[in-house]
Amino acid sequence: MQEMKLRKFSPRTMSSYITGVKSFLEWINKSPKSVNSSDVRAYLEKLVDEGKSGSTINTAYSALKFYFGTVLKRKFFVAIPRAKASKKLPVVLSKQEIKQLFFPIKNAKHKLLLGFMYSTGLRVSELTNLKVRDLDFDEKLVTVRAGKGDKDRVTILSDKIIPVLKKFTSKKQGDDFVFANNRGGKLTERSAQKVFFAALKLSGIKKQATCHSLRHSFATHLLENGTDIRYIQELLGHKRLETTQIYTHLTNPALKRVKSPL
Repeated sequence: MQEMKLRKFSPRTMSSYITGVKSFLEWINKSPKSVNSSDVRAYLEKLVDEGKSGSTINTAYSALKFYFGTVLKRKFFVAIPRAKASKKLPVVLSKQEIKQLFFPIKNAKHKLLLGFMYSTGLRVSELTNLKVRDLDFDEKLVTVRAGKGDKDRVTILSDKIIPVLKKFTSKKQGDDFVFANNRGGKLTERSAQKVFFAALKLSGIKKQATCHSLRHSFATHLLENGTDIRYIQELLGHKRLETTQIYTHLTNPALKRVKSPL
């Protein structure tokens, strides 16, 4: 834990790594010092046999590599390849579905929270960490501090949401959370997700959407509106352009014009 804190790993990464290492050690039932590459291979193969996704297997791989390679200073991971992560298209809500999602929400705070996520493209963890001082109403910008990869970035504030957000934060101090819990403390990611799933159920939308679908929708709709993909990359905080380019598969106009032969 201390080693991960020193390297400024996110709480989510630390939790995933701890869980991954614990699961492996419980399964192998051996002293960590006697574990070898064959043991790790066998465990990763077990995860494959269980039908775990490429990303889940790679998280386990990274956790074990960090534990044995960095913490215990053992170097047997060189011969173990990473799993190829599956490339699934993100679940995106159409512009009409976004309206459908927001319409039945009666709670003003909940509607603002989801509207803010959609209009800024923030991750759930970034939303819950956001402070009032990070909002710049004059420049219509939001500063996302220590986002994924521990990097700051800037994203946009919608003209439509600014008046509502100003009123909502008018009695808050600069260091207060924008979206706090009932005691004024940090809102949990789980609470934000519950707000989304409650709205999704009320809306009648049948897609397997999550909070992250609002971020996907933000990027897709910007691309549909003609926004340069490199600008979208900056707004999302993607390190590699290839990560952002997945949205081009969802907005291909030529593909949408193709008619079924049936």
